[in-house]
Amino acid sequence: MNHRSPDAPSDRAPRRRRRGGEQPMVPRAEFGSYYGKPILNPPVWAAADVGGYLFFGGLAGASAVIAAGARLTGRPRLARISATGAAGAGLVSFAALIHDLGRPDRFLNMLRVLKPTSPMSVGTWVLGPFVPLAGVAAASALTGRFRWLGSLAGTGAAVLGPAVSAYTGALIANTAVPAWHDAHRELPFVFTASSAAAAGGLGLFAPTAESAPARVLAVAGAGGELLAFERMRHRMGLTAEPYGSGRAGRLIKAGTALSVAGALGAVLGRRSRLASAASGAALLAASLCTRLGIFHGGVASAEDPKYTVVPQRERLRAAADDDS
Repeated sequence: MNHRSPDAPSDRAPRRRRRGGEQPMVPRAEFGSYYGKPILNPPVWAAADVGGYLFFGGLAGASAVIAAGARLTGRPRLARISATGAAGAGLVSFAALIHDLGRPDRFLNMLRVLKPTSPMSVGTWVLGPFVPLAGVAAASALTGRFRWLGSLAGTGAAVLGPAVSAYTGALIANTAVPAWHDAHRELPFVFTASSAAAAGGLGLFAPTAESAPARVLAVAGAGGELLAFERMRHRMGLTAEPYGSGRAGRLIKAGTALSVAGALGAVLGRRSRLASAASGAALLAASLCTRLGIFHGGVASAEDPKYTVVPQRERLRAAADDDS
């Protein structure tokens, strides 16, 4: 009988030829879990609800800032478009959140206690007053009545606007989902820049004589979003893989292409209202694609045990090296 050493390669093991002769090829590692279940429970949120919540909330917050600046600098049509966008997007974001929660009273329950360490708690307290303030400002801008009240409400919405734009990035990063949690350093910056690009894009629908501030914010936001996202992917390493494949990868690539096209159109078509509007639509679509891509990338990372196991092993190995 031919006895084989335990260390000898199996006859069934795949081989490859190298300069020093045949050597066994190490099979690709398989990461599993009990009964084939994911190690983490994937997010159960609906893409339409949470994706809409992330996108419209960011658009609302940044649009409120543009509207306040437009009122102060004497750009009434830009102020009207941005104020209306802030109110409408804020209302849609609020409705998407309520729909995802299932019952309105769950939102009210979150207002019972303010937890500064909880992004969800802080975000609830920020979004709650923002929506009615933005609504009053929009109503005043559209009707031309109670301008002092509209200006006061618009200023309040603008103060809350940056927090509304950024907190959703901190919110999803404060989870165990690998592709979100490992992006905690850059994700709020990605969301803030994406919100600026979207709100600037909405402002490009205003007449070209008034849209210069929105144009600057749109280009700066698009560039900032691309830079922050690439830095995030480079730093994350393995857990950034879901952002480059599958549905998430397609959405991210579409968002990148639309951002570049929208920013270039905003610069080159600054004298044409039609070209500006087309660029604004591209930037709005780009921001939506980016938010949905990040959402689906997080879901994919939670479903694959590799993105949970490998980083944990690397952290344990690094900790052991530090102790030795």
